[in-house]
Amino acid sequence: MLTGFLDAVFNGISIGSVLLIAALGLAIIFGLMGVINMAHGELMMFGAYTTFVIQNVCKQLGGFWFEIYIFLALIIAFIFTAFIGLILERGVIRYLYGRPLETLLATWGVSLIFQQFVRSVNWVIVIGLVLFSLLFFGGLWILNSRTNLERIRNWVVGVIFLLSSGVTITTVNLLSQTYQLAVTQPWFGAQNVDVTAPSWLQTGISLGGVQLPFARLFIIVLTVICVGGIYLFLQRSSWGLRIRAVTQNRSMSACLGIPTKKVDAITFALGSGLAGVAGCAISLLGSVGPNTGQNYIIDTFMVVVVGGVGNLAGTIVAALGIGTANFLIGSGTLALLFSPVKPLADFLTFFATTSMAKVMVFVLIIVFLQWKPGGMFPQKGRTVDV
Repeated sequence: MLTGFLDAVFNGISIGSVLLIAALGLAIIFGLMGVINMAHGELMMFGAYTTFVIQNVCKQLGGFWFEIYIFLALIIAFIFTAFIGLILERGVIRYLYGRPLETLLATWGVSLIFQQFVRSVNWVIVIGLVLFSLLFFGGLWILNSRTNLERIRNWVVGVIFLLSSGVTITTVNLLSQTYQLAVTQPWFGAQNVDVTAPSWLQTGISLGGVQLPFARLFIIVLTVICVGGIYLFLQRSSWGLRIRAVTQNRSMSACLGIPTKKVDAITFALGSGLAGVAGCAISLLGSVGPNTGQNYIIDTFMVVVVGGVGNLAGTIVAALGIGTANFLIGSGTLALLFSPVKPLADFLTFFATTSMAKVMVFVLIIVFLQWKPGGMFPQKGRTVDV
């Protein structure tokens, strides 16, 4: 029984490690900008699909590349999702600061768009997006260099948009008619895809009768590296100092010359990149699909709220605690542990499924927040006191 309990705790810690990586980015974004990003789960999904693509490419290149593809996938997933996050912040979020309800609805809409994009993406859509971006943003760049068009700027932007859209639609229609299924076949579709871990991650070791898979050990080590990297970035770098200053007092930071808009963009990109790394870790635990991020986003928000907004130590404790509790309850380990006490064992058995375990953990979190509304480590400062 003890061996089974320790095995369940280890599995719960590995799941909590994934939540921790994802919650780090969400905690930084929420703590700095007060933005509830409902598309954070889809950024994790993009990281998982990036891992799937890199795996297929490296599999074609040969054995050595396949064995190290996970490291390439981590780097590329971070860069790719950070870039998407930067575009999202500059194109949507920056216009909604101070309007939490509109931000919530906008990012929820973006999450639905991202899910459908993954289901439908093909060469036609990619070529169309790239062509439209080149034409439209290239036109805006030319427009911004011409100061004599300021009076009719809005009209010119409208014309550029219509011309870019027209050229893009005509081009993709010609491609569809010429190549037909060769460019219109979806890359992924609605079904889940499997990511095969490198051979050195497919085995494990036994320690005291507890089986420790290398894949889950890798996730735990990756989490430690990410937490250490974020701590050093926030505490030792100049941009980390700016982020902490803006988090504590945005108005005073702006008065001192800190570029708050640039800090917001960098923070959102950093948080999005961490979501991509979390998605890469998720791909080692199971199959990847368009709804992958939705399975983790609620738990990730709970981690941020329970730990305390913007608090690194609280995020760590909450992530590991929630991940472990979910697995212990959902796997029936607690029910087995308390089997001598039949009423309690029957009660825990009722919640011994993945969905019901989330319900029980959520109820426990509600009770906890009645006691400590600010989380385990509430944010401190004059702006909070006011």
